[in-house]
Amino acid sequence: MLQSRALVIVLILLLGTTLPEVHSKSIFERDRRDWLVIPDAIAAYIYETVNKMSPKVGQFLVDAAQTPVVVVTRNFLIRETTKLSILAEQLMEKIKNLWYTKVLGY
Repeated sequence: MLQSRALVIVLILLLGTTLPEVHSKSIFERDRRDWLVIPDAIAAYIYETVNKMSPKVGQFLVDAAQTPVVVVTRNFLIRETTKLSILAEQLMEKIKNLWYTKVLGY
């Protein structure tokens, strides 16, 4: 019970803080597939913050992140978002090509 209260307090404090300026760069300024790294960066930031406040809770987060359910889910999400990202890139190329050929007449 005490660990869950400590975790709630840590999460409230964490959500009250902002990400460092390194992480605050606009998503649109990056490479298109670079946004897939954002969930990992957030998880690492949460872990670092929690681990500084309570190493036991930090170790719990590490153990929880390595459970088979979390690993399988993470791999599934990475695989599916990669497919969606590739499809979005192909769609943007088709729209750009259509714009240049049909609308602008290039």
